[in-house]
Parts: sequence; structure tokens; C-alpha cells
Amino acid sequence: MKIKKFLSSLMIAFLLTPLIATQAKVQGENINVEAKSAILMEAGSGKIVFEKNPHEKFAPASVTKIMTMLLAMEAVDSGKIKLTDKVTASENAKKMGGSTMLLDTGEIRTVEEILKGIAIASGNDAAVAMAEYLAGTEDAFVKLMNDRAQELGMKNTTFKNSTGLPSEGHLSTAYDIALMSKELLKHTQVLKYTGTYMETISEGRKSPIGLVNHNKLVRFFKGCDGLKTGFTDEAKYCISATAVRDGVRVLTVIMGAPTYKIRNRDASMLMNFGFSKFESKKVLSKDEDVEKIVLNKQGDKFFMAKAKEDLSITIDRGDEKSITKKIVITNEQKSYKKGDVIGYCEFFLKDVKVGTVDIYCDRDVKKSGILNNMKDNLKGLFKGGI
Repeated sequence: MKIKKFLSSLMIAFLLTPLIATQAKVQGENINVEAKSAILMEAGSGKIVFEKNPHEKFAPASVTKIMTMLLAMEAVDSGKIKLTDKVTASENAKKMGGSTMLLDTGEIRTVEEILKGIAIASGNDAAVAMAEYLAGTEDAFVKLMNDRAQELGMKNTTFKNSTGLPSEGHLSTAYDIALMSKELLKHTQVLKYTGTYMETISEGRKSPIGLVNHNKLVRFFKGCDGLKTGFTDEAKYCISATAVRDGVRVLTVIMGAPTYKIRNRDASMLMNFGFSKFESKKVLSKDEDVEKIVLNKQGDKFFMAKAKEDLSITIDRGDEKSITKKIVITNEQKSYKKGDVIGYCEFFLKDVKVGTVDIYCDRDVKKSGILNNMKDNLKGLFKGGI
């Protein structure tokens, strides 16, 4: 009887071990995320500090619109389109269900207003209007979305539309959403929209459009300025949230939370955890001396390479001793003028590049010619003793 009880206890322990291990991995440092999937990263380097089922596929709902905004911002920043360009809403855009910015068929709005409709109100009509403006049809735009996803390494993502409305096979992961969110953050103008809580668009309308951000964290979480929430019955509550404090920016993705309160709680908890792990360190000030660049063997011809701008980097708290730098000269010349950009200085943290700043020459200076080099060599001969 005792043997049977022992074997039974042993079997239960064996079966529970994977569950206990999984829970410990999920909780990390006393972190217990209730959502189905989550990830937390430092937004600059992409360093991941917490994850739970990061590669498991789920419906992303309106978090999909991060890719819609990314393609729009890339088109703006590349000069392909302008924020002031006019977008005409189609019947197809108007008939979109779910969240909307209340576009009428034939209504003309600027690219910037459409971006606000996507970022603040999560307008499905705005997303389709943008898709059609950029690619002609939403189907053509979806191809661009999937192509860009592959370029970013989003291996477990398939987009079926520009909105995130339910569609079979429209799936992504917390990790993949973090990748595209990190890419969108390079286009800092978008934070002007995603970080706005309320906006009114009234020009050319009898009744103004009132936009209210679905992301309540931009109002209630210090430093939060984006990026996108989502909800469908299938996806439950999702968010890609980012915040910045004291020069540190963190990014978290939550998928499949049972309620919006749990989604916001999980996201807030993870971002606070991120801020506890990192700090911003100013490594260079604008016009600060970076390196003495010697131009001859004697060392009497040189210039000071100076920083073109301020540079701060994000590091693990207390890890500043691990910072190293490397000077790269890209502009080799016979003579330099004061102010010439001559290369850049890279900063590394444990062999990972964490920042770059251009460097410039602080004076007019010429390299030694052949005759001067010969003179320098002769001088060198007579400097030694007998």
C-alpha cells in the first residue's frame, strides 16, 4: 500500500514539474502576467527582459494597425507622400464596421488627419482609406504589409487586412508585434498622434469628428505615448504599449488578456519593471572632444574630433563600466577644414552597438606631404644619442 502511495505521489510530482517550471519562467522576478502572451523589451537595443509565450500565434485585432501606420510613416519620411496630401474616403472605407472615425463616402481628409484617425480612434475606415491611398486597393496594401513583415523578421505573422478585423489566418505573435512596433518608433512623428488622448477634426465638416484614444495608458501611465490597443471576441484584449522616462524607452506587447483592466495592469506592471532595469547614460555632449587624431609620426600635426551632437545610451543599471567606444574615420583627406564631418564614434555595451554619433574636425589642418615626411624622418634620426 505504501509503495502504491509513493508511486502515486511520484507520478503527480512528475506531471506537475513542467507546470511549475513554466510558471516560474513566466513569473520572472515576481511578475505574474495573466494574459496569454507577453513580451517586454528595451526599445532602443531590442533587449528582451521578459517574455511569456512570445512566439505563440494569436489574432492581433487592431494592433494590426501598427503595420498600417508603419507603411504610412515610411511613405511620409521617404518623401513618397506628404502629411498635407489629400485622401478621399471610398464607399469601401466607409462601410467598415467596428471602430471608426466616421468618414463619409467621398470625404476628403489629409494624410495627417487619416493617421490621427488610425492612431487615436483606431478607425477601421481610416485604415482602409490609407491602404487604398498608398496601394490602390486594400488587397494590394495587404501584400505590402506581409512583404514588410518578412523584411522585419516577423516569421509567424500573416496579415489578411489593414484593420485587424476578424479574418481566418490573420495571426501574429507578441515577439513579431514588438519587432514592428520597434520599427515604427524610429518614425518619432507618429508619437504625436499615438500619444494624443483626445482630438477634434472639424475643418470642412458640419459636425466635428471627436477622436478619443482607446489606449487609456496615455492618460494614466506616466510617460506612455503609444502605441495601439486591440479587441475582438477572438483576440480578447491586446496592446502594444510604449513609454519613456528619464531617457529610457520601454516597449511591451500584451495579447489575449481577458479584460481591458487586466491588459492595462499587465502592460503597466511590465513597463514599470523595465524602468527598474535600465537607466540612460549621457556619454557625449555636443562639441565635446572625442579623440585626438594624429596626422604624422611626430605627433605635432593633429586635430580634435568633436561630437556633432549629444548622445545618451540606455544601459542596464550600474553597468556603465562595460561601455566601450570605437572611432571610425570615413573621410580620409589631404587637408581638413574646421567643421568637416570626418567619421563617427560608436559606443558598445558588451560588444553590442548601442549608439553612434558623427564627429567633426575642430580646425583647418593639412597632412604632411612627401617632403615634409622626409624632413620629419631626418629630424628623427638626429634626436637619438650617440
